Amino acid sequence: MKKAIFFDIDGTIWDEKQQIPNSTKEAFQKMKEQGHYLFISSGRTRIFIPDEALMPLGFDGILAGCGTYGEFQKEIKFYHKIQLEEIQRVNEFLRSLDAAYILEGRYFLYLDTERFPTDSPFPQELKKVLGEKMMQVTGNEGNLEVSKFCVNYLEEEKRQKELEEEIGKAYTIIHRGGNFMEIVPKGYNKASGIQEICRILGISHEDTYSFGDSTNDLDMLQYTAHSIAMGDGMQQAKDAAEYVTAPLWEDGIYQGCKHFGLI
Repeated sequence: MKKAIFFDIDGTIWDEKQQIPNSTKEAFQKMKEQGHYLFISSGRTRIFIPDEALMPLGFDGILAGCGTYGEFQKEIKFYHKIQLEEIQRVNEFLRSLDAAYILEGRYFLYLDTERFPTDSPFPQELKKVLGEKMMQVTGNEGNLEVSKFCVNYLEEEKRQKELEEEIGKAYTIIHRGGNFMEIVPKGYNKASGIQEICRILGISHEDTYSFGDSTNDLDMLQYTAHSIAMGDGMQQAKDAAEYVTAPLWEDGIYQGCKHFGLI
């Protein structure tokens, strides 16, 4: 029976240097030989998922932006973007807090470099990867195409609380560790994206599997019939998963697939 397996990218498929273990590539090849569907399921929006590095591994489809976007065999199946008036309201609110933030869409990422600490390499690293696909928020307020966003923690506790109280009314705030939050419209997450793509393709829930390592994987790990957390992932992910495999560089994906008979 054909299975559908969903993989987070960062910390699951590859490490912080975007290096992929050979055993992971071998596992993907063997699953394709078995006829299974392979999907990326990422918090990254579509523009920030590098096709050249990932799609040759055998992926049939992509769920991006924490469940706000789905494609199968290069055909877009759904895209849930935030209405322009709403993201403009959010943008003005974040500006009022002097927040450093990134607005993320299917075609572009938007950020104002000057809002980030001068010693932060993050804006320049994004620019290097995205080029013209990374745009300033300022000057593009009338054309924002966004499905989710990320915000750095605010230094003042009062402003941080104000952000969480206001944004939390309509959005799910995912605390990712480090110094940033991933923020997604309520009702959308990796689980909702999996549910939607499986409904479209006629994949039964009992044939779903997921691999993840972080807090934005929790819904996915709890939803799929079978779930695997990376051995070097966050404790919350391990607690949510059915099975904890080895760390990424100790053949974690290969061993997880072997455990469930996918290869």
